Amino acid sequence: MFVFAGLGNPGKQYDWTRHNVGFECIDYLSVLYNIPVAKAKFKALVGEGFIEGEKVMLVKPQTYMNNSGESLREIVDYFNLSLDRLVVIYDDIDLDLGTIRIRSRGSAGTHNGMRSILYHLESEDFPRIRIGIGKPGPQQDLVSYVLGKLNDDEREIMTEVIKRVALSVREIIVSGVDMAMSKFNGKINRV
Repeated sequence: MFVFAGLGNPGKQYDWTRHNVGFECIDYLSVLYNIPVAKAKFKALVGEGFIEGEKVMLVKPQTYMNNSGESLREIVDYFNLSLDRLVVIYDDIDLDLGTIRIRSRGSAGTHNGMRSILYHLESEDFPRIRIGIGKPGPQQDLVSYVLGKLNDDEREIMTEVIKRVALSVREIIVSGVDMAMSKFNGKINRV
């Protein structure tokens, strides 16, 4: 089984904010593969189904971003899940808007949700899909930027990114992380 966990904050007020692009990816996968993400379990909303014949669990931790590790630790322990089968999808201010960066492992960088996950899993050896949201302008603080709603242009770009993330999820399942990295890492081209 693969577990795909998108990071974000629960509540409608956070829909389509920069910090919730992980949740938006899970919502898209949920519709694309008809896997409702509605069961409350493991301090998360989860849905189980199949992608390309492989059993998957889609996860949206409900602990708020900075405590995401609590939820994922419960899932990993309950299923005795190998960490290479846990894929975390999240926003990254250190990447330009519209950039996807898939890695098989790595540090938390500046992301508090990932810091929580690394702390609770006591490892950084799990795949992740980072989604670039860009940096705030000189007059904007980080918190208001990441919790701010995407404007129309940003949302258009992010919608394309989310579709590519869905393709990369399929690629990870079918061909592995390395192949997904070679096919999907980079910035989307706007038409």
